[in-house]
Amino acid sequence: MSAVPFVRAPRTKLPPEEPLIPQRRGGGTAGYWLYLIPGLVLVTVIVVVPLVWNVYLSFTDWRGIRPPEFIGLENWIELFGDATFWTSFINSVWMIVAMVIFPTLIGLVLAALLFDVIGRKYGGRLASFLRATYYLPQILPAAIAGIVIGWILRPQDGALNTILESIGLGFLAQNWLGSPDTALGSIMVVLVWIQIGYPVVVFMAALQRVDPELYEAAELDGANWFQRFRAITVSIIRPEIYVVTLTCTIAALKVFGPVYVLTRGGPGDSTIVPAYYAYSEFFQSQQVGYGATIATALTVVIAVVSILFIRAQNTAERKERAGL
Repeated sequence: MSAVPFVRAPRTKLPPEEPLIPQRRGGGTAGYWLYLIPGLVLVTVIVVVPLVWNVYLSFTDWRGIRPPEFIGLENWIELFGDATFWTSFINSVWMIVAMVIFPTLIGLVLAALLFDVIGRKYGGRLASFLRATYYLPQILPAAIAGIVIGWILRPQDGALNTILESIGLGFLAQNWLGSPDTALGSIMVVLVWIQIGYPVVVFMAALQRVDPELYEAAELDGANWFQRFRAITVSIIRPEIYVVTLTCTIAALKVFGPVYVLTRGGPGDSTIVPAYYAYSEFFQSQQVGYGATIATALTVVIAVVSILFIRAQNTAERKERAGL
């Protein structure tokens, strides 16, 4: 039986496959801008146009009815000589103390305790429950929180004065929101209570990227809790500390709700802040041009503070990278 010779079939060239997604010649990212158009329109309508209009009104005399009358720098000259305006900004410094310094420091310690102590010894569920408890005041509407706090601080039958009298400290009872000596301090305490949950949540989220073995190794080396807190916790979550400090500072500068609900800037001007002062000029005194001047000045201060914070953060990061 003779062998049949093997003959290789000629190789045929297959046509190239067409791509499933048609390629647009020239590349580029022009198509992606279509997805940004709705956001740009909203930013323009909600932010840019009102901002430009507000800046224009700061150079006018307008009561909201007749057309604005351009008066140049008169509002700004009056603003820099306005004692109430400067009082409101001094009060803003106290708002920063109440909404930035105390909550950030306390929130940093609480987050470290929840993560490093409670979470390790009692489990993550208890730590998560406590975290949600601290954050609860953040989700309460300002009006509801203000009403409840107003009930607690009422001079005659408020819960705080009643408790003080029941334990023999009735001499400490005060008209907490009606006295110039205690109104600002009372609002500061309320703001600390409201604000403290925000840094706790942010810092605990940042601590999730910390390797627990770092704490265990430091503990085996004899480091106590404060040493672990300083060397590990603070150094690793430093970017989140900058973020919390910046956002809370902006919130403190433009705080409005608690002041409006609890004191309306009083008694006198003891609790007035720039946002409420601008509101009162807009809607109560009907000095829209002057109210716009206050709001514009507040916007400039917030922009300057934000730029300084960002530059400080970038400088710290560059020094840290250089040190590594």
